[in-house]
Amino acid sequence: MRYWFDTEFMEDGHTIELLSIGMVAEDGREFYAENSQADLSHANEWVQENVLPHLWSRQEDKGVANRWSRDGGVGSFNTRRNIAFELRRFVNEGEGKPEFWAYYGDYDWVVLCQLYGRMIDLPAGWPMFAMDVKQLAVSRGDPKLPEQTSTEHHALADARWTRDAWAHLVMLGRETQDQRLRAFASLVIDYSNDAWAIEQAKAVLGA
Repeated sequence: MRYWFDTEFMEDGHTIELLSIGMVAEDGREFYAENSQADLSHANEWVQENVLPHLWSRQEDKGVANRWSRDGGVGSFNTRRNIAFELRRFVNEGEGKPEFWAYYGDYDWVVLCQLYGRMIDLPAGWPMFAMDVKQLAVSRGDPKLPEQTSTEHHALADARWTRDAWAHLVMLGRETQDQRLRAFASLVIDYSNDAWAIEQAKAVLGA
């Protein structure tokens, strides 16, 4: 099962400190947690301006978080250890081996893995790498991705957008394959002497 995720963090070039993590499963389940042990004094000016204001734990009105929880969202404001436990349970409830996707996800993957310690301490059955939507985009010619209309730099909102961007690229890939197939079918009709191949090509084109 695929899982699209995003994290918010503080980093100084030597360490990465988790602030929050959001994850969306292929079956529609959602996970979001904030690190109660994060030392917010480590936040640089950019994080203070663009990330901290969106943390649910810092909102006076908890309406959004409460509605999300009532609708089945899984997560909490918790310690790193408890976040790791809850995340493992969330992922392992899915069918098959997990496949993780992020966007520009190098640091996101590292900070997720560090919830469990070393790379070799990841939960059994989890891959030791994450897929990257940006790399998928580059392999498709780096097309323009859907605009994010939700709150940027909120881990759950960004995870949802990562899922949508992945779906957009997959559809583009299918459309491109279909275009190539139709172009090839046209060539077969124009240049082939094989009656069976021509009939198959016509079927592709709906002719």
